[in-house]
Amino acid sequence: MTNLTTLTVKNIIFSLCISLTCYACANEKKQTPKPKKKIALQQETEIEEPIINPEGKTIEERFNTPENYTRVPLEATHFGTYLRKLPLKPFNSTVKYYDGREKYNDNVYISVVDMEIGTRDLQQCADAVMRLRGEFLFEQNRLQDIHFNFVSDGKPRYFTKYAKGDHSYKKFRRYMNYIFAYANTASLRKELEVVPNIEDIQVGDVFIQQGNPFGHAVIVVDVAKNEEGEKIFMIAQSYMPAQETQVLVNNQNAALSPWYIAKKGTVRTPEWTFESTDLRRFKN
Repeated sequence: MTNLTTLTVKNIIFSLCISLTCYACANEKKQTPKPKKKIALQQETEIEEPIINPEGKTIEERFNTPENYTRVPLEATHFGTYLRKLPLKPFNSTVKYYDGREKYNDNVYISVVDMEIGTRDLQQCADAVMRLRGEFLFEQNRLQDIHFNFVSDGKPRYFTKYAKGDHSYKKFRRYMNYIFAYANTASLRKELEVVPNIEDIQVGDVFIQQGNPFGHAVIVVDVAKNEEGEKIFMIAQSYMPAQETQVLVNNQNAALSPWYIAKKGTVRTPEWTFESTDLRRFKN
């Protein structure tokens, strides 16, 4: 009887040991850490490049294209190439008026073009467009192509005739101030060619309205497109009173800003509303 009891106790102890071992193993399996899904996602997901690069020194360096868009290729001598390479002031710079006062940025602009505008109230909206066009032609040594129409008679005034042999940059700047004094949105609008379809928009095109008494003009400083051929664009402006040229934000589409979608209809900029039919182009 004693032997039987001892054997029974041993069996019970053995069974308990096995049960505890199984429980421990089962519990250990439950506590085994599972792979974190976040790690796998981080390895598989590509981080989208932000549109704005604050360190960029020019338009094409500071503003990347949105996902699935690429810049429209341009020749080195194209007006658009000049605009893409416009130097910009350090990021978060404030626009200055001709008299040195600062323009408060109420969701109007994202960057400022680094170009002097003089100390007179001359380089306003259409003037800034003509200034950029003139600077491009001067840089390309296309002096005979530098001309703009007066509002009084609609006739062109040529830089070469004004310069009288002095083709210095100083003389060119005097010529541009001369143009600013006698040309405006009305004269520039008549000078430009109509772009019938906004889907054909190019860098260097101009949205321009002739107002009474005032109109407005903004210039397209970059264009990109996707595989479907759909285009987006960026625009810059000066305004009244005379002020530094600024790259505009898109308050209608913050995720895309400063790019705008090229589509028929209304084009709402921070300080003016255009229609797609207001698009114009320099002839040469």
